[in-house]
Amino acid sequence: MIRKGIILAGGHGTRLSPLTKIINKQLLPLYDKPTIFYPLSVLLLANIRDILIITNPLEDNYFKKILGDGSDFGIKIEYTTQQKPSGLSEAFIIGENFINKKNVAMILGDNFFFGQGFTKKLLEVQKVNGSTIFLYPVKNPKNYGTVSLIRKKIKTIEEKPKNPKSNLAIVGLYFFDGNVSEYAKKLKPSKRGELEIVDLINIYKNRKKLNYKLLGRGSTWLDTGSIENLYDASQFVSNIEKRQGLKIACIEEIALEKNWINKKLLKKRIKFYGNCEYSYYLKKLL
Repeated sequence: MIRKGIILAGGHGTRLSPLTKIINKQLLPLYDKPTIFYPLSVLLLANIRDILIITNPLEDNYFKKILGDGSDFGIKIEYTTQQKPSGLSEAFIIGENFINKKNVAMILGDNFFFGQGFTKKLLEVQKVNGSTIFLYPVKNPKNYGTVSLIRKKIKTIEEKPKNPKSNLAIVGLYFFDGNVSEYAKKLKPSKRGELEIVDLINIYKNRKKLNYKLLGRGSTWLDTGSIENLYDASQFVSNIEKRQGLKIACIEEIALEKNWINKKLLKKRIKFYGNCEYSYYLKKLL
């Protein structure tokens, strides 16, 4: 089972400039919550309670202000920094001591997931040894790391191919076994000077320890790293919440349902947020 999770919340967010000149992109509002709430909620739904958030230098205090040490949610949150964007795989080197050779999940801090059966998939992959990646069909596969399948088995893995062999993109959610830090340290920087996640995934493929889950119709995945996608994700969340009367990525609600917190802690969060619509929703849970 996986008990450790990493949220990679570094990078400069240049596609969201000038907004990101004053605030980390994972703290920008995705409708009614900071974007970081959404990947954090994914880890909580996967029953992961020991979490490391990797941020830019000098920005961890902003995350601590809204999330603290995680005790308000019945979890543990630690923080560390990535000095400069050097590839997704560097997270497993930075977080080596945190991982401590245990199975670990990593989610990108600007990725949004939603869909019926998604939580079930999160729990299913924890029973698999090696690595598990998630795939999602996209219209523009040239912009992503992609996977081609033959008879439901992974054939090729490519990073932003000029001539994609399929339309299946690798999304920003990865599950790895306790060897991931050792494998990451063996990687060589790519032409763009980064430790590529695709190269790390290929190590598991070559060792025949790579699995996948397909997020098909009925699932939604968005990379909110651009203005357009951030707006689209906000509109999506707004529409769902207004129609259903339920909140997406309400981390207090998830923690309460899992009995990680009690109503006393919930009242503490309500007081922390103050007089706002989010607090009104939390009050309904009391």
